[in-house]
Amino acid sequence: MEIRYKSTRSDREAIPASQAILRGLSDEGGLFVPERIPALGRPLAELAQMDYRQVACEVMKLYLGDFTEEELRDCIAGAYDGKFDTEAVAPLAKVGDTYYLELFHGPTIAFKDMALSILPYLMTTAMKKNGVSRETVILTATSGDTGKAALAGFADVPGTRIIVFYPRDGVSEIQKRQMLTQKGANVAVVGVNGNFDDCQNGVKEIFGNKALGEEMARAGLAFSSANSINIGRLVPQIVYYVYAYASLLREGEIADGEPINIAVPTGNFGNILAAYYARQMGLPVKKLICASNENKVLYDFFSTGAYDRNRPFILTSSPSMDILISSNLERLVYETAGCDAQATAALMKSLAAEGSYRISEEMRARLAPFFGGFATEEEAARKISDTFARCGYVMDTHTAVAAAVADAYRRETEDGTKMLVVSTASPYKFAPSILKALSPEDEAGTAFDSVDTLARLSRMPVPAAVEELRDAPVLHHLHCEADQMEEQVRKLLAL
Repeated sequence: MEIRYKSTRSDREAIPASQAILRGLSDEGGLFVPERIPALGRPLAELAQMDYRQVACEVMKLYLGDFTEEELRDCIAGAYDGKFDTEAVAPLAKVGDTYYLELFHGPTIAFKDMALSILPYLMTTAMKKNGVSRETVILTATSGDTGKAALAGFADVPGTRIIVFYPRDGVSEIQKRQMLTQKGANVAVVGVNGNFDDCQNGVKEIFGNKALGEEMARAGLAFSSANSINIGRLVPQIVYYVYAYASLLREGEIADGEPINIAVPTGNFGNILAAYYARQMGLPVKKLICASNENKVLYDFFSTGAYDRNRPFILTSSPSMDILISSNLERLVYETAGCDAQATAALMKSLAAEGSYRISEEMRARLAPFFGGFATEEEAARKISDTFARCGYVMDTHTAVAAAVADAYRRETEDGTKMLVVSTASPYKFAPSILKALSPEDEAGTAFDSVDTLARLSRMPVPAAVEELRDAPVLHHLHCEADQMEEQVRKLLAL
């Protein structure tokens, strides 16, 4: 039976997957969630014999019921091709007693490629299925990695335009250059004088502006999103957790049905939510370890049941996690509320008005699969240094947060379950911070000086995605205040 999608804030009739992908957000500002979580359609032993593309089809067809299997296979083939630098697409690295799921082998060397390589294919297929003649405008806020991955995915895709807002001083130099040098006749990049939450809130306000939406419709345009608020982003992320477990099983690292723990560096909560959905499908996962940096709003939520964004915003060396409003948490809150849309809407209204909310003790009890932890800047840097000294393995700053929290979880619980750490970006994306952790005396001047020094120390090849930035011209120069984002959109769309 085809799975349909409903809003976290409304009891309106559910809609097919293709429509949920096109719309991004519901009219009430809610997020689309599946009416039910499907069980895995094949035994894990069978999935272990499949490559990434085959596993992707087996998982995604369960969620995207109004896509034919042929349509899905075409989307998957276009997404996971030679743009990834390894046939495995999402390889595992065993480092000491920990497994690292490397999700940075795509064209922008960050985990966002795993979903944003396929989202344009899903979206254009959905447009055809629904007879959409209007041009789709992808409106996206980024804390660093989503922006480039979305720009690369949608560049020159017919029937689409994409506008990305990023915090001008809240991303790494490499992340910024990746966005500002992006080619494409249909792409625009705007720096915001503010943080990621300002960008994200501005995008949500634009989505919720009904008058603007009507004006867009008259101009033959319609908004959609490439953020993980779009279910078309979230479903492909479930795939790599199933594939990782299948890979461990195939390599004889675990027995069939043996549980594992998964540690995820967490900002907007989409990546770990995908792991939770995989667990709900029947993947043997004991604990989901939600790892925060010093912006530990999620750690406090899991510790107390209170979500409170009223705190200082801290710029860290893991900027993609520098977030105080984790949008995808709303999907988990909705589920813990017993799929009560009115209760969820009330909590989100409190978050918007007061910057905080508190869930009930009954809801907290349903968070049992999760463990919340955080790592300081010093703890993350020490993890980078110690792992390289012991094993010769270099991880990026976000991965280091997850690995440090995983270590803390093991110490605190004495849980010997095998640990999978999600590695979300290439170390070269954050070379100055990595170099500071590995060899402070070798700290270099520019970001590219750091890249070269890191290459010499680590003997890891510099990814093509970084090399090509050295001489790439800057093509985007727009910036604005947070309250001018709608004005920028109007100018870019000539409204």
